[in-house]
Amino acid sequence: MTDEAKRIEQLRRELDEHNHRYYVENQPTISDQDFDMLMHELQELEDRHPELYDASSPTQRVGSDLQSEFRQVVHKYPMLSLANTYSEQDVREWYDSVSRGLAGEPFEVCCEMKYDGLSISLTYKDGVLTQAVTRGDGVQGDDVTQNVKTIRSIPLKLRDYDEKQAGMAGRPPKEFEIRGEILMPWASFERLNREREAAEEPLFANPRNAASGTLKSLDSRVVASRQLDAYLYYLLGESLPAEGHYENLETARQWGFKISEGMRKAHNVDEVLEFIDYWDKERKNLPVATDGIVLKVNSLRQQRALGFTAKSPRWAIAYKFKAERVATRLLEVTYQVGRTGAVTPVANMEPVQLAGTTVRRATLNNEDFIKSFDLHIGDMVYVEKGGEIIPKIVGVDIEQRPIVAQPVTFIKRCPECGTPLVRYEGEAAWYCPNDAGCPPQIKGRIEHFIARKAMNIDSLGPETVDEYYRRGLIRNFADLYDIEVQQINGDGSRTRSAQKIVAGIEKSKQVPFERVVFALGIRFVGETTARLLARHFKTMDALMNAGLQELQEVEGVGEVMAKSIVGYFHNDACRMLVERLRGYGVQMRLSQEQTAAQSDRLAGKSIVISGVFAHHSRDEYKLMIEQNGGKNVGSISSKTSFILAGDNMGPSKLEKAKKLGIALMTEDEFLQLLAL
Repeated sequence: MTDEAKRIEQLRRELDEHNHRYYVENQPTISDQDFDMLMHELQELEDRHPELYDASSPTQRVGSDLQSEFRQVVHKYPMLSLANTYSEQDVREWYDSVSRGLAGEPFEVCCEMKYDGLSISLTYKDGVLTQAVTRGDGVQGDDVTQNVKTIRSIPLKLRDYDEKQAGMAGRPPKEFEIRGEILMPWASFERLNREREAAEEPLFANPRNAASGTLKSLDSRVVASRQLDAYLYYLLGESLPAEGHYENLETARQWGFKISEGMRKAHNVDEVLEFIDYWDKERKNLPVATDGIVLKVNSLRQQRALGFTAKSPRWAIAYKFKAERVATRLLEVTYQVGRTGAVTPVANMEPVQLAGTTVRRATLNNEDFIKSFDLHIGDMVYVEKGGEIIPKIVGVDIEQRPIVAQPVTFIKRCPECGTPLVRYEGEAAWYCPNDAGCPPQIKGRIEHFIARKAMNIDSLGPETVDEYYRRGLIRNFADLYDIEVQQINGDGSRTRSAQKIVAGIEKSKQVPFERVVFALGIRFVGETTARLLARHFKTMDALMNAGLQELQEVEGVGEVMAKSIVGYFHNDACRMLVERLRGYGVQMRLSQEQTAAQSDRLAGKSIVISGVFAHHSRDEYKLMIEQNGGKNVGSISSKTSFILAGDNMGPSKLEKAKKLGIALMTEDEFLQLLAL
């Protein structure tokens, strides 16, 4: 081995150790400047010796400008959600149910913090991080390995891993999975929002949204710059070091993983409640967002004995903290205009600390909400965070109201374009009707048009839409199809990105008709209704020419929605946009395959889907039900026609079905029914 190769190995070991001390143990031993000098030296050496490339090198944490689509990965072990509880009584009932499930056998409960971030599954093979996958729908998630590698508290290579000793007592197995939460610390969140505010970009609502949006970025350099963190809380695999969950995590801590210092074992329900009470107060001092406590039966053997319901493990539960409440003064009310023209009032208040962050603004929902509190400028208002995330006003201290305080009166004209506002029958919100000329509505409709569930032009984002709008490249979503590479390539340094954007726009012409209907952004028409409209009318021309009565024949379409649809297609500007889309080659009718798949075999039937399936996903079965005239419903009632029952159907649903005499249909029976 050459001297430079030896130096590369030495620097990698040193930098890994310094990373661990700084990001995991919070005990740095060198200055940031010294760390950067070592990193710079390693980068120079690696540039000179590309043959010594190592995906686990500390230099790989800086991120790359190479963009890639996230591929879907099926979880080896499903990532189920936990049942939530909100009271001491609920905790006691869960504890008693565990005791009954174990036939009175003694058990320990591992008490942990419930971090408010993005769930992640990390796979290690031979001591090296090989894959990082988001929770997704619990069955499969997005492969975000390259982005996760930029998070410095996550080891790329386990410390002191020895392949010959793998799986021995206290040593990492050759392959295992560890799960946890990706978080954005409060300090990083505040810094990021200050930067976005200075750049006049939309602010993130909370650290969880910021962490989620960051991890899904297609540019891993962005991820690296935002200083995400991670806490790990569950170890899975074939050869785990211990039979206790707590003991496994303590061992994982020795391997280099960041495990919560607040974790402890409880031996009875009173100790569990003491833990909850302590952290309900102390969590305010943590550097990251938390919204509760997770309780897990510690013994893996007992976990297996207790098993799972269809949605969650019986051996674990989440206790959610009650929302923190503070008082502050209302300074003014401003107004925001959304994509549909809905005008939302926003309370601007004196800054106050709430659930770990500084709060200055809170939503006021609508005019009726303002009137219900009789809000006045200068009032002392009580503010909570709903689910520890979105600030909201929950009360007013009228006794502290200033004598000269003026009542809050809702505006009459759009704050963006000055158009008189309207309020539709049955609606709580006021709307700006100037669809074609109100900038927030225009940009909002374009953002809706490109969204994943609409035209799925994922190479574009809100910031890009705003830039193109300001440059005059687009004034509506149809303008997207006129964009050329040279228009968005600027000084020529973004050719690859520009080509990808134009290719993404071109690809969207193949998006199915039902999603085109949704993408139009017709007021009150959601994803499900758009799908039902597309399947009922089959072509855009038939939908455009439908009258009120015919529209109301479609399931879920009432008078207000029908009037909105008719109004949209009677608007000359909207019809022109549709015709332009038609001219560009966007899908304007159901495909032959979709039309052939339709039938009325399930007409008039309300069907509940429950359990885990082998042949198709739940979403695919929902689609089959709709294509064959049936109706998907979420809960069992006397009106349920039958239950499409997969494996591991929840016992409560089974009991309710039996009580009401609702028939169960297996997956194979259902497919046979549709094949008739």
